Amino acid sequence: MNVSQCLIRGQAMGLPRLEAQILFLHAIGRPLHDRAWLLAHDTDGVTPEQLANFEAFAERRLQHEPVAYIVGQKEFFGLTLQIDKRVLDPRDDTEVLVEWALACAASLATPRFLDLGTGSGAIALALQSQRPAAMVMAVDASSQALSLASHNAKHLGLGVSFLESNWLNQVQGEFDVIVSNPPYIEANDPHLALLKHEPQEALVSGSEGLQDIQKIVVNAHKNLAQGGWLLIEHGWQQAAQVRALLQAAGYGHVQSKLDLAGIERCSGGQK
Repeated sequence: MNVSQCLIRGQAMGLPRLEAQILFLHAIGRPLHDRAWLLAHDTDGVTPEQLANFEAFAERRLQHEPVAYIVGQKEFFGLTLQIDKRVLDPRDDTEVLVEWALACAASLATPRFLDLGTGSGAIALALQSQRPAAMVMAVDASSQALSLASHNAKHLGLGVSFLESNWLNQVQGEFDVIVSNPPYIEANDPHLALLKHEPQEALVSGSEGLQDIQKIVVNAHKNLAQGGWLLIEHGWQQAAQVRALLQAAGYGHVQSKLDLAGIERCSGGQK
């Protein structure tokens, strides 16, 4: 069997073309971005061991395990992050939240960012990479998540500081932008079955999916500088509810931003 036949086999198993390519590159020990190699070597032979690796990876993916867990990494905002089952697989749509946070701090020479529920560190590290002079603190209640996020920061040479805290409980000081991608899925959401490989505590937030968002909205005021922004990612159907929570808590200029699919994915307001 050659490279081209392997990729066709992967797609026949049910993998999207791009995922088949990434998993095959991982199976043969090539860099994951080296898809041009696949075209140049499409008739190269594949060893039985490489084929077995590829098929094993494909089976894992077909059981809904994220590609990032299988290959151990994910690209986010131009950064290569190590990813494993200690943290959520970062979603591309979360880059919208990063862009909004950067825009809110564009006029500040040394902005202070706080990332609540940092997980792999994706948001905090993206902010630090774009604003090297900024002070970026990343918070998570999970020591295991913080261990991975710290590893990513060290590997990337980015000076984010980390704090173990249940949301804002241990946070001191004021910030110009507080950003969060908290759990926001309803406890009885049928789609949770497709997310069984990811940490459930990072996904589920009460019967309506708003328990953690409500805590953040109510408590973030004390850690926001005057004029500072609170920006929160939420579910596709929650924008109106989150805007209402922000308005009830006294935030101004409350608004939502669209994700890559044109869905209201993030909402925020200004102190």
